[in-house]
Amino acid sequence: MRVLNYPEFDRLEVRDLDATPPRPDEVSVRVAACGLCGSELETFKNHSPRRQPPLVMGHEFCGVIAQLGAEVRGWKLGARVVSNSLVPCGRCVRCERGDTHLCAQRQIFGMHRPGAFAEFVNVPARCLIPWPENLPAEAAALAEPLANGIHVVNLTRHLPAATALVLGAGPIGLFCQQALQVLRGSRVYVADLSPERLAIAKKLGAAGVINPREQDAAKVLLAATGGEGADLVVDAVGASVTKKTSLEALRPGGATVWIGLHENTVTVDSYNITLPEKQVLGTYAAKIEELAHALELMASGKVDALTWVQRFPLEAGVTAFNRMLAAKGADIKAVICP
Repeated sequence: MRVLNYPEFDRLEVRDLDATPPRPDEVSVRVAACGLCGSELETFKNHSPRRQPPLVMGHEFCGVIAQLGAEVRGWKLGARVVSNSLVPCGRCVRCERGDTHLCAQRQIFGMHRPGAFAEFVNVPARCLIPWPENLPAEAAALAEPLANGIHVVNLTRHLPAATALVLGAGPIGLFCQQALQVLRGSRVYVADLSPERLAIAKKLGAAGVINPREQDAAKVLLAATGGEGADLVVDAVGASVTKKTSLEALRPGGATVWIGLHENTVTVDSYNITLPEKQVLGTYAAKIEELAHALELMASGKVDALTWVQRFPLEAGVTAFNRMLAAKGADIKAVICP
């Protein structure tokens, strides 16, 4: 089968690899589309130890069942499916309390096991959900990043979210924006350094857009809320400066959710958390029921996952990586379609 291979640091190649048969509890999925995630771009750019070559990456995908493992029940050959990005063990204390996305033994496609930048990928049957008939492959593959945005909404349902700020108009930021608009009815402001990305955020319904080169995002939100600040801030960048901004733009009693992973270490003014009783939440991945919810939102037309993404054949996978790494103009999200 053809794959986009990551054989060593600083190198990607399209080549043939032997397909392995599925284990008894797995199915072989013929991949229809696989999104190129920012975490994979970071892996390649910065030699991340989380994904060690040689490896086939890719964890945002949909496809058609091509082969059934001997023990698989409830699925048929030819079924259209979307996969969770991770495989939980189902037995640990985290899984038993319902936090399957935080499973201590979780395996992530394209990290701990072969990923979906390939013609075929083996998937445990318990990780699959149906792919709606009316949803194009390029959208269905992006249910996982949208589910990340839905997970952010679910983590913060205990708080009002009339006004929100999303820092970063990359794929995760744009999906968080849409999830907040659709599920909480939030007025969402979006900040980014790219005019092209801000234009897309505006097209997707942002109440206002902010270029930090021209305006201070915290000051804009304070002005828009009578000096209070946003109810909710989502940092979809994860840089030291955006983490600080997320606290400065937040009202007393509000919450900031950190989903971006750009920088690990940050110095913050802890008094600006404790005295105004601000909440700082981390968020990771999503649960499979949130993946199903993402598919429902896209299939109903409430979330746009098509007009701002670009499709590349597998043979152009290296080009897709290079384009998204350069991140020029409207190059925001690539979907690779074997």
